[in-house]
Amino acid sequence: MDDWTPRTKAIAAGRPHGPGEPLNTPLVATSTYQAGGDFAYARSDGTPTWLALEEAVGALEGGQATAFASGVATLSAVLDLLPVGSRVAVPTFSYAVTRGVLAHAQKLGKLAVTELEPTDTAAWVAEAATADLVWLESPTNPTLDVMDVETIAAAARGRVVVDNTFATPLRQRPLELGADVVVHSATKLIGGHSDLLLGITVAKDPAVAAELRGARTRVGSTPGALEAWLALRGLRTMPVRLAEQSRTAALLAGRLAGHPAVRRVRYPGFGMMVAFDLADAETADRFCASVRLIRAATSLGGVESLVERRAWLAGEERVPPGLIRFSVGLEDPEDLWHDLAFALPE
Repeated sequence: MDDWTPRTKAIAAGRPHGPGEPLNTPLVATSTYQAGGDFAYARSDGTPTWLALEEAVGALEGGQATAFASGVATLSAVLDLLPVGSRVAVPTFSYAVTRGVLAHAQKLGKLAVTELEPTDTAAWVAEAATADLVWLESPTNPTLDVMDVETIAAAARGRVVVDNTFATPLRQRPLELGADVVVHSATKLIGGHSDLLLGITVAKDPAVAAELRGARTRVGSTPGALEAWLALRGLRTMPVRLAEQSRTAALLAGRLAGHPAVRRVRYPGFGMMVAFDLADAETADRFCASVRLIRAATSLGGVESLVERRAWLAGEERVPPGLIRFSVGLEDPEDLWHDLAFALPE
């Protein structure tokens, strides 16, 4: 399996093997097993459905994966491993819920949190030398800044965690860049159909993976059987979905850059996420209310295209008020452009 391409791993990893076995891992809907086998109780031992998903994602990222009830649950599990008083560094522009959880922990006196500009690599290198946990996002949400993961990880004294939800292991493999743990909101690109909540951690060190599984058991943040099955099914098509979405995103980013109403386009040069700045909040709100094919909604990574003015959300006050986050789907690129052009001010 190690010599397979990522596209092949996404399709082939985590499948049953042997005569008479099902081609696809079935949905195993049980909490309890009869005594004497490898499984006793799902909360601690998992299910065959979880394990198949974990095997497939672990193969793509190059580590040991653990599935959780949501992406936010992966953050909680990572923080569960830190002693009280630990120092955590996080990007100023990053997922608002991540920063909200960290701010709450700091308010309770559990952690000391430092926020740094994502692209200020020198500041990150200095902070990483003393922080107990370096939490990175690249590209960041919603400004799509690309961080120098390898340089920051090389300077880190403590644990380095990378939220790889936007890039996916098809575009970035943080464990090979020096990170200790990768996290995903599998709700997004891995699932791909906006119909599940699920998170995944992938650890380089098997001992750290065991600690994360222990944290999952302690707090009960286990995934549902249906959600794990749907995420595994979605993973099978992620390479072809992402490739097509990325081609469309690059095309639309170029056209948006030439539109007179667009003040700035933020596109990292890969992936299916685009952000662009309109004049102000009122203009951006009108745009979101005017799209017809594209839907105004808060998630991303599905087969359908979504837009959102991010600054309206709590915790996103520093985001430019007219910034639109655009999750590019699988619709025809020309249909998407016509919808954008219709909704943009002249």
